[in-house]
Amino acid sequence: MKTVLVYSKEEAKRNAFAVQKFNDLLGAELVTPDYRGVADIVINRSNSFEIAEFYEKKGVRVFNPSAFTRLANDKQAAYDFMEQSGIEIMPTRYSAPPFVKKPRDGHGGAGVVMCDTADEYDEKAVCQKPASDLGRDLRVWVLGGKIRAAFLRVSKTDFRSNFCLGGDAVPYELSGSETALVKKIIALVDGDYYGIDFVFDGGKAVFNELEDAVGARILYSKTDIDIIAEYCKYIKKCSE
Repeated sequence: MKTVLVYSKEEAKRNAFAVQKFNDLLGAELVTPDYRGVADIVINRSNSFEIAEFYEKKGVRVFNPSAFTRLANDKQAAYDFMEQSGIEIMPTRYSAPPFVKKPRDGHGGAGVVMCDTADEYDEKAVCQKPASDLGRDLRVWVLGGKIRAAFLRVSKTDFRSNFCLGGDAVPYELSGSETALVKKIIALVDGDYYGIDFVFDGGKAVFNELEDAVGARILYSKTDIDIIAEYCKYIKKCSE
């Protein structure tokens, strides 16, 4: 069986460690999102739902499925879906300053800005009421429908707390209500390995986004969890 690993060229370089792990453990061949060759298993780390759809139509198992990838990489669609499903979000289409503006398809905090005037409102972007607890958010890793880890990410210098932007991260024990919230979200979406991010508003965890090609730098730098090895084991089991 031929397993292909989909990354953009830029992300493949940035995630060379992960690329090597997938190759060592699954013999996965690295391809770009425009690949349309032979594949029996597709591990899609490109955030492109198009390649997932292409192979799903051929009956090929794709990790993560195209429906999840499409939802996770359109922030406004994800907010609308969660709100309609009874999951609390910070209000979007929000123009009363200050408000947060971010690209609908952004990742890693790129392009996220705090706006101080109503003139900065952009209907093509996500414009959102800020949570009260700035510079503090929660990342939960999900594998095979189960919570695998949770970390609190904190920045003392930026309202964005992304680890890749210099924020710190500490292990976090989910409360009973937070665990129930995460499980409710897991039941709503069909993903294999992904992250769920929350912001804190008045001390309460509020859904922020789904992370499709979720990173693992925090887990490898701060725990003994080999999450990619676990993911590869899961992929093998699902492909038997």
